Amino acid sequence: MTSLRQALFAPQSIAIVGQSDDAGKTTGRPLRYLRQAGFAGRLYPVNPARTTVLGEGAWRSLAALPEIPEHAYILTPADIAIEAVEQCGVMGVKVATLLADGFTEAGELGASRVDRLRSIAARTGIRIVGPSSLGIIDLRSKALITANAAFDEANLPVGGIFAASHSGSMIGALLSRGKARGIAFAGLVSVGNEVDLSLGEICELMLDDSGIDGYLLFLETMRNAQALRRFALGAAAYGKPVLAYKLGRSEAARELAVTHTGALAGEDDVASAFLADCGIARVYTLDALIEGLPLLARVPAAQSRRSRSVGVVTTTGGGAATAVDPLAARGIAIEAASAATLARLDAAGLAVKPARLVDLTLAGTRYDAMKAALDILSTAPEFDLVLCVVGSSARFYPDLAVRPIIDCARSGGKPLAAYLTPEAPDALCALARAGVPSFRTPEACADAIAAALRRRVPSLLSACGEATSPRKAGAVDRVRNARLVDEMEAYNLLKELGIICAPSIALDAGLTTAPDLPFAYPVVVKALATGIAHKSDLGGVVLGVSDAQALLTAIGRIRQSVGERQPGMTLDRVLVQPMVPSLGEVLVGYRLDADVGPLIVVAAGGIFTEIYRDRSLRLAPVDRDAACEMIDEVRGMVALTGYRGRPRGDVDALAAAIVKISRLAGDPSVIEAEINPLIVRPLGQGVVAVDALVRVVR
Repeated sequence: MTSLRQALFAPQSIAIVGQSDDAGKTTGRPLRYLRQAGFAGRLYPVNPARTTVLGEGAWRSLAALPEIPEHAYILTPADIAIEAVEQCGVMGVKVATLLADGFTEAGELGASRVDRLRSIAARTGIRIVGPSSLGIIDLRSKALITANAAFDEANLPVGGIFAASHSGSMIGALLSRGKARGIAFAGLVSVGNEVDLSLGEICELMLDDSGIDGYLLFLETMRNAQALRRFALGAAAYGKPVLAYKLGRSEAARELAVTHTGALAGEDDVASAFLADCGIARVYTLDALIEGLPLLARVPAAQSRRSRSVGVVTTTGGGAATAVDPLAARGIAIEAASAATLARLDAAGLAVKPARLVDLTLAGTRYDAMKAALDILSTAPEFDLVLCVVGSSARFYPDLAVRPIIDCARSGGKPLAAYLTPEAPDALCALARAGVPSFRTPEACADAIAAALRRRVPSLLSACGEATSPRKAGAVDRVRNARLVDEMEAYNLLKELGIICAPSIALDAGLTTAPDLPFAYPVVVKALATGIAHKSDLGGVVLGVSDAQALLTAIGRIRQSVGERQPGMTLDRVLVQPMVPSLGEVLVGYRLDADVGPLIVVAAGGIFTEIYRDRSLRLAPVDRDAACEMIDEVRGMVALTGYRGRPRGDVDALAAAIVKISRLAGDPSVIEAEINPLIVRPLGQGVVAVDALVRVVR
């Protein structure tokens, strides 16, 4: 029985439904490309209006074919394409790939078409790629099932990279740009709108393919995140790196959120956290996506996030500076050679001045000088990676310029990368053929190095499965209809998690005599009602209330202000709690994201949290090590570590609280939960929640 992978990438028989006789049309390309590539399987062009296309015999219908094809590439308009998929499914065709648009992006009509396709797949068992797919390509089997114009050439190079893209045009861009750089592919797929087979599922099918060394992903969305995560975990288990470029910075997630956490975790922030948690390296330039995979293959993913350093050796100080600046902007430390390393260089006859760059000047254009320097630097303990920046000799003497880099890379040692400052295609191709990570621009070089050094081992703790994914339960409607509980209810939920909350009592907002309080003045008074997300925006908070009379005055003020700023609302209760001294204020937030599932956010607390956007984000739940990493990533937390003689905060208690909040990932009824602020007290005195928001669906 034909496997799904074979039907997708190495079918023995292909039907091309809607194949045109006009080679200049998009629908005329697939048959020509398959023949040009030398595809050895059986091809069945289907065109109800013709008996021949492009000089070959054609069939009037799928039913007229002499056999059931393994794969059907359907090039017709949307409604006819759906009928063709139905017929393929009934016949027993394994896979249908759809070029047509007019589905997910076409409003109600498109949604009904999607439903019809999914119904056909469920009834017949046929698997569907697309719609809006520009095809599936396996360069090894010569199965170029595509209408992408970039594949209109013979003898395309074959390599070990598999590329998957939401965008159809980008598979051609990756192929052509890669070829110009000496980088070749094993296969490529354009998944389109993913009404059935998703990008992650297709990549997962290729995990045990011994001819694939790594994966490039061009992502437009984070839909089907669970399948993408399964693939990423599998790739890590196989030791195959994954590099991704993600488009889009949508505000949709913020529009559905009422907490600061929602504002701090927009779609692009969530994508970065998700990819990092899956062990997928993310780059922000297209060149880095194409050029960066060889570097990932040499830089192992880190067990924990730590500072990593790069050593730079060059023949051109100015050229090297163009790479150093973007590296520094990405937070990558450029380490100067140690005294011991300088001594080794001197002993090898290389007099180098102490500086961030190991500048060999013109002496570095000699093979022996550059090779000796690289051998020393690649074994120096102060560097995690060595970058060799080559000047003009790379263009005019490509063999001489890159041969020491290639020879050093083959001898082992630290990961080695090269950036060539001139336009030097021959030298770049030589490096690529040798498997040496090499870059044409300083921006791509810095982008790829930062992505490689920051790549983490995938987290196995994060709950990104069926049980917690709101996609499985009508995500958007569920989020919109969630109920915001009052602050006292929120504290009850936090206490169940083991979070210490400030003592609080609820008082009638209409009282005329102040009661005795179970705690001492000064106190804070806050509006207490369901549905109020940000009490301070309504004038619903008064701090530093000093006595009973001030308490009554504060209650009256709050009641009046809330009534004025939120017409129609009568405030019945207020919450009173003691003022809690602190060394610092922290926001700890939780959110159930519609695409990737549970998230945990840590940020500098207070009312300016959204302005500063000083935060760290992870998939939830997290363990203590991850919680400590999150604290380290928030710049405003430095003050809690005893900075410049300040008292140390109880950072251990803060980490424990982050872990506890992240366990909400096990409770799908909680959509959002946020403590802002969580008061951090001196070392050994713990942390205290003094304000909280929780949204639930129960």
